[in-house]
Amino acid sequence: MACRISELVVEAADAERPAVFWSEVLGYVELGREDDGSIEIGPPDVGFGGPRPVLVLSPGGDPRPGRARLRMDVTATDRDQDTELERLLALGAAPVDVGRTGERRRYLLADPEGNEFHLRGVSR
Repeated sequence: MACRISELVVEAADAERPAVFWSEVLGYVELGREDDGSIEIGPPDVGFGGPRPVLVLSPGGDPRPGRARLRMDVTATDRDQDTELERLLALGAAPVDVGRTGERRRYLLADPEGNEFHLRGVSR
């Protein structure tokens, strides 16, 4: 396997309500909150990096045209991030933006249909 879905990011007008709902539905717990109002929920005792993806409920009541309210983020599992980036670009992904989260790079890419996703590094 080269990548796994590590996060599902959902834009919500009110991040609190869907975070509570999906925590109850999935048996997840709150893993953290960001300054922008995002709430991350995931499996208890595992958190980020386990076999099941975490959900990030992100404030965004007015999505921009062409952007989905749900975004998959992937994490390389058996190779480094740069090698996985090369592979994804060769498969038809298009670069949209490169950013940093702390010490780690985060690549915003688009699939061949223009749907955006992040490629994250192995650790977080």
